[in-house]
Amino acid sequence: MVLMNGRLNAPERQDYRGRLTVIFALVMVAALVIIGRLFYLQVIKGDEYRLRSENNSVRLRKIKPVRGVIYDVNRHVMADSEPSFDLNYLPKKRENIKPIMDKVEAIYQRYGITPQFEIVPTGNLQPFVPIRLERNVSWEKVAIIETHILELPGVTIEPTAIRSYKEGEMVGHIVGYIGEVTQQELEHKDWANCRIGDIVGKSGIERAYDIHLRGISGAEQVEVNAVGKVVRSLGRIEPIPGNNVVLTINLDVQRAAWNALQGRRGAVVAVDVRDGSILALVSSPSFDPNLFCAGIRAKEWQKLAGNPWHPLKNRAVSGQYPPGSTYKPFVALAALEEKVVDDSTRFFCSGAFQLGTRAYRCWQKNGHGWVNIHRAIVESCDVYFYNLGKILGVDRIAKYAKMFGLGEPTGIDLPWEKGGLIPTRQWKWERLKKPWHVGESIPIAIGQGYDLATPLQLAVAYAAIANGGIVYRPRIVKQIEEPDGRIVKNFAPEIKGRVSISTNSFSIIKKGLWGVVNEGGGTGYAARRPEKDVAGKTGTAQVVSQPERGRTVPARFQDHALFVCFVPYEHPEVAVSVVVEHAGHGGAVAAPVAKAVIDAYMESKKSRNRE
Repeated sequence: MVLMNGRLNAPERQDYRGRLTVIFALVMVAALVIIGRLFYLQVIKGDEYRLRSENNSVRLRKIKPVRGVIYDVNRHVMADSEPSFDLNYLPKKRENIKPIMDKVEAIYQRYGITPQFEIVPTGNLQPFVPIRLERNVSWEKVAIIETHILELPGVTIEPTAIRSYKEGEMVGHIVGYIGEVTQQELEHKDWANCRIGDIVGKSGIERAYDIHLRGISGAEQVEVNAVGKVVRSLGRIEPIPGNNVVLTINLDVQRAAWNALQGRRGAVVAVDVRDGSILALVSSPSFDPNLFCAGIRAKEWQKLAGNPWHPLKNRAVSGQYPPGSTYKPFVALAALEEKVVDDSTRFFCSGAFQLGTRAYRCWQKNGHGWVNIHRAIVESCDVYFYNLGKILGVDRIAKYAKMFGLGEPTGIDLPWEKGGLIPTRQWKWERLKKPWHVGESIPIAIGQGYDLATPLQLAVAYAAIANGGIVYRPRIVKQIEEPDGRIVKNFAPEIKGRVSISTNSFSIIKKGLWGVVNEGGGTGYAARRPEKDVAGKTGTAQVVSQPERGRTVPARFQDHALFVCFVPYEHPEVAVSVVVEHAGHGGAVAAPVAKAVIDAYMESKKSRNRE
C-alpha cells in the first residue's frame, strides 16, 4: 500500500471504475432481457397464456337438477330424492386411472373399508373429463376422503341427489326405476338433451314421464387449486327441478291388493268405472326400485334377471292369460244381441258336450241339468257356453269381445303393454295358414283355446259392463305440476269407445254377475260382503290340457285362478280383476283377494267422507 497525494491505492482507481461499468452493463442487459420477456409474455402472448391459465384453474361444473316427486292420489309420496355424494376424479392430462384408484383403495383399507368402485373406462382418460369412481358414498367415506384430500389430487366429493322409493316392492312396477342414459337412448329424441352420465327413467312412470320428472341441469364456474379443490365460485346458473307427477293410484287400495296376494305370483288391477282411473296396479313377484338408485350391482342384477318367475315383468299390463270363465259374460252378450238366446232359453248340461267323437267336459262332473243364461253365469256352466260357441262361431264372439277392448292394448301410460289375443278365422289363416274348425269355437266360448287377456284388459272390460258400455282408456296419471304446486297439465278421462248393446242385455248379464257372488250355487261366494254389493265372475284357466282325473299336475302346469268384479252393484264405482298363477280355482283363491281390495276401497271412501 502506497500513500500518494494523501490517498491510498491511488493507482488502482481506474481499474475499479472499469469493473463497475461492466457490472452495470451486465445488470442493464439482464434487466432488459427480463423486461422484454415480460413484455412478450404479458402483452404479445398475454391473451394466449391467460386462456391457458384459466383452463388450468377454472372448471365448468354441471349441476344436476332434483328429480320431481311422484305422489299417489292422496299426495302420499311414492318417489322422492334425497341428498347424496359421489366420489369423482378429474384428470389433468391423458393418464391411466388405475393409480388413483389404488390410492383411494389404500386409504380406505387403513380404516377397514372396502371401496365400491363403478365400472370405469380403461386406458388413458380424456383430460378434464370427470370420472365417477363411487356413487352414493357414505358419510364415513366422505370424511376419510376429505381428511386425505392432499394425497388425492383431482379427487373431489360432489353433492348430488339420489332417488328414494318409499313403498319399495309394492309400487315397483308402477313407479319403475332409473339409471344412466345409454348411447342407444341418446339417439332418441326424448333423450336428445341428455349427456352420458345423466340419470333417466328406465321403466314405469319414471320412463313414461321422464321428460317431465328429469328437470334441466344447471352449471357453475369454479376456481380450483393445484389439487383440484374448489377455491371460489365465479358464476352459477341454477338447475331447474323436475315437475311432480300425481297419480290416480290410491296407496291404501294398492297396499291391500299387495298384501292380499301374499307373495303369490299374479296381478291385481282396480279401476274406477266412471272415468278409467287406475286405483291399484299390483304385479307379483316385484322388485325393489331402490336397488337401482345408486347403480345396481352385477350380482343383484343377475339375481333379478335370472329369476325364473321374472320379477321385472309387469304382469298387470303385459301378462297374457287365458281369461277362462271370466270371458263368458261377453259370449253371453253376443248371444243375446245376436238373438241366439234370450233369458228363458235353456240347454241341458249332463256334465259333457258332445261334438262329433269328442266330448268337452263341464267343470261340474255330474252336470247342472237344465240351465238358462242366468244360472249358466251364476254356476259357470261350461256346457251352456259350449252350445253358444257352436251356434255363434268365433267371428261373432270376437266382434263383441273387441267392443270391450279385449284383443288390443288399452293405451295405459306404462311401457311394454301387451294386447292379448281374441282369435278370428282371418287371424288363424294369416298366422297359421290353416282354416278355422267348428270344434275350435267350443273352448273359445269359455275363454280357453287361443284366447288371451291381460289383467288390465279384464278390469277395463268389466268396467264397461258396469257403466253401461263406455270403454275408457285407463289413466294412471292425474296431473303434472311444478315444484311450487302450479298445475302444468291435467289428464281428463278419455273415452275409447261405446259398446252398442241394449240396456236389457246389460241388465241380464249384470244380474247374473250379482248372482255369482250372492246367490246359492254361485261360484264367487268368497267375495260376498254383508252389503251384498259385489257382482263378478270367477275363472279357472287351464295352462295345459288336464290329465285323467287322479293324476298329479306339476305346480307350473296347474290352473290359473281368476276373478273379475265391480262394486257397488246398483251404482258401480270400481272394477277389480285378479289373476293368481297356478293357484287353482278362481272362486277359492282369487275372489278373496278381490274382496280385500274392495273392502280397502270402501274404507278409504269412508275416510274421505269423514274429512
